[in-house]
Amino acid sequence: MRRRSPSGAVSVVRPKKKGQRLNAHLAFLDESGFLLIPTLRRTWAPRGQTPLLRHRYQHDKISAISAVTVSPRRQCLGLYLHCHPGTIGQTEVAVFLRFLLRPLRGSIVLLWDAGPIPKGEEVDQVLERYPRRHGEFFPSYAPELNPDQWVWGHLKGKLANGRPDNVDELMRVLCRTTRAAQKRPQLLRSFITGCKLPLFLVLNVYYLRTAQ
Repeated sequence: MRRRSPSGAVSVVRPKKKGQRLNAHLAFLDESGFLLIPTLRRTWAPRGQTPLLRHRYQHDKISAISAVTVSPRRQCLGLYLHCHPGTIGQTEVAVFLRFLLRPLRGSIVLLWDAGPIPKGEEVDQVLERYPRRHGEFFPSYAPELNPDQWVWGHLKGKLANGRPDNVDELMRVLCRTTRAAQKRPQLLRSFITGCKLPLFLVLNVYYLRTAQ
């Protein structure tokens, strides 16, 4: 998965070769969480009037797992997301993988972090049912290589300074924001080009055309 140059730079190697050989979809996976306690971001206010955000101090949260996908031929981009109140375990990961793998035809290369996403017997059973599925892991110390990290940055930025009253309202806002992102190919493309994947992988192997 990784190759270190004399300068210390890390290159992603095997997914490139495997994706070319299999003519496969790429699916970048990651998980994150969204709290009812709002994320605060810099905003506008009249001079001398510090904006105040009043909210219920509740620690309930929504856990989410998502995937950014790149098709092998036209390089069309997709965004898939699954939300769950509370903590995501291997059952929720298995449900998401079935949701992700069914609509994608042909071979698929899954790229995910070696650590955070829960794995276990249920996940293994799902993966065994899809022999066209191939897995690779990012180095555990290099989350910046995963384009899905940019998905979380975008969604949390859109939800910043909000004050949902309960988990149901947070879920509605999150789903609405995700649907809006799914309709913006240029935004999805920025998740790929914005990460620190090697330039040859982004441009030469899975080149993202301006016109789709």
